[in-house]
Amino acid sequence: MPFALGSRAAQAGYRLVAFDQTGSTNAEALAHARQGERGPCWFVTTEQTAGRGRRSRPWIAPRGNLASSVLELLDVAPAVAATLGFAAGLSIESALRQVSLEAALRAGGSGQFTFALKWPNDVLANGQKLCGILLEAEQVQAGLAVVVGIGTNVIAAPTGTPTPATSLKTLGIDIAAEDLFSALSDSWTEFRGIWNNGLGFGDIRRLWLERAAGLGEAVAIRSGHAIIEGTFDTIDEQGCMVVRTREGRLVPITAGDVHFGSAASAGAV
Repeated sequence: MPFALGSRAAQAGYRLVAFDQTGSTNAEALAHARQGERGPCWFVTTEQTAGRGRRSRPWIAPRGNLASSVLELLDVAPAVAATLGFAAGLSIESALRQVSLEAALRAGGSGQFTFALKWPNDVLANGQKLCGILLEAEQVQAGLAVVVGIGTNVIAAPTGTPTPATSLKTLGIDIAAEDLFSALSDSWTEFRGIWNNGLGFGDIRRLWLERAAGLGEAVAIRSGHAIIEGTFDTIDEQGCMVVRTREGRLVPITAGDVHFGSAASAGAV
């Protein structure tokens, strides 16, 4: 089955570059941007051999999984561009809900699947990592090239990861990567429009918090050599996680590995 854009994405002017196999869809998107590609354009494959996640962790997509990256040329500050990751989380969560419901109805089930957004860049299913999101930006001649990579475990999940991972197949959701991408391209068009070059981040923030994993729960974040503990209070207008400490202080976190629940401290060490 070939990859194809959803109808809304096609009407919005998105283009598509599909690979049978590639090292990294993010790397392909950035290479095209350096060569003059202005976007908006999707780069997709069902087999990625040299992908990477946050902190240069490998993100390998065996054949059948979905590796997808969208290139947008933006006229915004890098700090504003970084908030586009929250629109990406909403986009893939929305697409997952759509395709899982359709798959369940085909199979005669109810389709009651719950997905949650884990700060800053994961999508969880049953508390396990299903998707990862990686933003990269580079100044090119035409402006700020922003690449949003979204990797989804469709048929297989890695083992030995810091956060236990799962796949749609393990969850009993029978869907092809190509069908998921079509839904994703349309939902991206929707949430990218709401984000509106950062002007709509207030709405994105509200929608993201409605789907947030661990909101109001105990949390520990390892950031460098420091561990910040408390309760996940909210995300602020810049997209930082705000932690309420036992002393009542509100501490904004810009980056770190997040661990929820009673084992938070042990998991963060």
